[in-house]
Amino acid sequence: MSVVALESYSFPAKDRRENFPAPLLYIGWEDHLMFCAPFCLPLPPDTPFGALATAVLPGIYGYHPDFAKIDWSTVQWFKSGQPWQPDPARSLADNGLKHKDVIRFRTPGLTGIEGSFS
Repeated sequence: MSVVALESYSFPAKDRRENFPAPLLYIGWEDHLMFCAPFCLPLPPDTPFGALATAVLPGIYGYHPDFAKIDWSTVQWFKSGQPWQPDPARSLADNGLKHKDVIRFRTPGLTGIEGSFS
């Protein structure tokens, strides 16, 4: 459905990078319906990508029973819906991630509580 503005509709965007303590990164876990949408996290651009699995994601996904079963060497990553192979030793910025990017990860063999997604 389209929207027609009756008057000028010009204003600065409120979600600009400078309005946040760090760039926002959306992170979603595929095939896990307990989480309806990606989490949005302010993460410093110099954060090593590998720190997501060890320091960031346990705090948001760790209470899911599948999380402890993840084999991080087999995780499939997606950036903006496309398959993507990040370097865990490089920073978020060095992996090409910027403000408001969306990444998702799929964990082969893990499809929700008792396989609820399969």
